[in-house]
Amino acid sequence: MSTVYLNGQFILASDAKISPMDRGFLFGDGIYEVIPSYQGRFVGFEPHITRLHSGLSQLSIHHGKTLADWTEICQSLLNHNRAQLGNNLAVYIQVSRGTDTKRNHAFPLNISPTIFAYAFAIAAEPVPDKAKAHTYNVITGNDLRWQRCHIKSTSLLGNVLHYQQGVEQGAHEILLFDRDGNLTEGAAVNVFVIKNGEIATPPLSNKLLPGITRLLLLQILRQHSTLNVVERDISFEEVMAADEIWLTSSSKEIAPVLKVNDTPVGNGEVGDIWLAAQRLFSAHKYD
Repeated sequence: MSTVYLNGQFILASDAKISPMDRGFLFGDGIYEVIPSYQGRFVGFEPHITRLHSGLSQLSIHHGKTLADWTEICQSLLNHNRAQLGNNLAVYIQVSRGTDTKRNHAFPLNISPTIFAYAFAIAAEPVPDKAKAHTYNVITGNDLRWQRCHIKSTSLLGNVLHYQQGVEQGAHEILLFDRDGNLTEGAAVNVFVIKNGEIATPPLSNKLLPGITRLLLLQILRQHSTLNVVERDISFEEVMAADEIWLTSSSKEIAPVLKVNDTPVGNGEVGDIWLAAQRLFSAHKYD
């Protein structure tokens, strides 16, 4: 049985209990993060915690935890669970507003947040090899979610419904477009579009999550390559005419898309620019 962290204690998962009156359960009133690690080394740990704190601040959830506190919690979860789960683990952190005695939409006063975290096994570290790349086929759709997608809230029903839309059409993901016809993101990923050597991704706004892999990839490409990288609006037509398309997330790193709406992307194969980008990301993601 794995060990989890709940409100200051490391306990067996079977012993972890949260009240059904917790606002995370009743309202999805909370923030979460998923931080991957390989062989005990976290990827993007500090940016993940910075985003966690930003989301909690925007929801006015006061937690009192520092970067050092989160480091100790997450490292302890790796230590507690490595023997059972292996050396490639991700840590899930969830902080809800806490538990009140009644259900009320307004923020209750004088309650403590519920802080929960656990470790789970993940796949082996992605490698920069075309033959071993995990490729994706996607569909497209109108973005019907709320207007605060930059907050990594546990209220994920909009994302879940979009993701299920892709599943029901035999796709691995869905690329979402706003009312102006511009790309926002996927249900669980950020998106990069490559054309004529330019690597483009939508600019940050309330319409998309500021992904940590997105952040790291942009920093690495700008620092260690001569590739042309831009953040700008991307139309549906540009997506359909792309030479390469990548999905980025903490679990996928950089994943090539081979088909959009059953139409091949470029020549329908993993691209050379993806290979160069994944090599750079693999070399520098721990920097």
